[in-house]
Amino acid sequence: MSETLLDVKGMSCPLPVLRANRALRTMPGGARLRVVATDRAAISDFQAYCRETGHALLAWSEEAGTYSFLIRRKE
Repeated sequence: MSETLLDVKGMSCPLPVLRANRALRTMPGGARLRVVATDRAAISDFQAYCRETGHALLAWSEEAGTYSFLIRRKE
């Protein structure tokens, strides 16, 4: 399945989650969104966001201060 990429590098909390929320609202159920961020707070923010909204946080990783989150939109 293809992914949509959302680059929010350089943005601080809560902007990465707000931008991801806006993008996910326009996507069909089951679609995947890859979010790339540099704000360390995004780790706990995306975990809480997915827990509260029902979207699935499929994976997250960090490399050289850049965080990548893969989210699957709820059906």
